[in-house]
Amino acid sequence: QVELVESGGGSVQAGGSLRLSCAASGDAYASRCKGWFRPAPGKEREGVAAIYAGGQLREYADSVMGRFTISRDNAEKVLSLQMNSLKSEDTATYYCAAGNPFVCAAVIGPRSVAMDYWGKGTLVTISS
Repeated sequence: QVELVESGGGSVQAGGSLRLSCAASGDAYASRCKGWFRPAPGKEREGVAAIYAGGQLREYADSVMGRFTISRDNAEKVLSLQMNSLKSEDTATYYCAAGNPFVCAAVIGPRSVAMDYWGKGTLVTISS
């Protein structure tokens, strides 16, 4: 069982930055695919960024490429999302999730992906 708790959300002006964190507890967290998601039209949630269990491979949605950076500290069981150059369209509740290592290739894409564990979300509001 893995429990995930997000933090770091808040309100900033367009062009600003925020850093989201996701603290995990439980077993086998290091070996899982980890990602950040937010709601999207036509889907319950879209993958924003994903990091494979080994940490070397990372993927991003086109809408955040070059602005967001996902990272993880397996020893501390913390997943982070550094968000720079924020835009009003980034306003959303952001969820961290962990899942089977084999789903990472599908986190970013048109289909919903089944992650095993979800946090409750942290709200990010960008004002223009």
